[in-house]
Formats: sequence, structure tokens, C-alpha cells
Amino acid sequence: MNKEADKEFLEFLAKSLVDHPDDVRVERKVDEMGVLLSLKVHPLDMGQVVGRQGATAKAIRALLRIVGIKNNARVNLKIEEPEGGRMHRPEGGDPAPPPAES
Repeated sequence: MNKEADKEFLEFLAKSLVDHPDDVRVERKVDEMGVLLSLKVHPLDMGQVVGRQGATAKAIRALLRIVGIKNNARVNLKIEEPEGGRMHRPEGGDPAPPPAES
């Protein structure tokens, strides 16, 4: 199996979950602790990647662990916080525009 299969799998998974797939970035680093995959997504997509009480993130980590076992590697996931903090999506979907300045 391809040694970057874990990275490709995470990219596929994240792009399938989010509304802004073009903004998905995965960085792969290998050290003595194993493989570290850093995931960056559009700020509005953070909720979809993390899920309620972290359920989606836990499921992604479990799947990556399985991919790692299959490739004899320990795979860890780090979900990067967006710059400027998280944006909250209102119930209707896209965020409300910022208030107009007077």
C-alpha cells in the first residue's frame, strides 16, 4: 500500500464532509512517535469535521488508526484551529454578513 495512503484517505474523508472542499489541506510529518496528520479546513467547516461533542473527529481518528495498523504505523490527527477563531454557522446555513459600519 502507498506510504501516503493515510494522507490521501484523510483528504478524501474531509473533502466528503465539508462544504468548502477546495480549502481542505493535509500535512503529513513522520517522527519517532509515528505519523502526524495536520488537517486544516475552512473556518465554517470546523463544526462538520469535529461534530457534536467531538464525535466526528473521534470517528476519523479511529479510521486513521485502522489505516495506520494496516501500514504498520501509528497515525495521529491534529485538527488545526482556523486563524481568527471559529466562525459560527447560523441555523440556515451560511454565516450572517458582518454588521455594516456606520
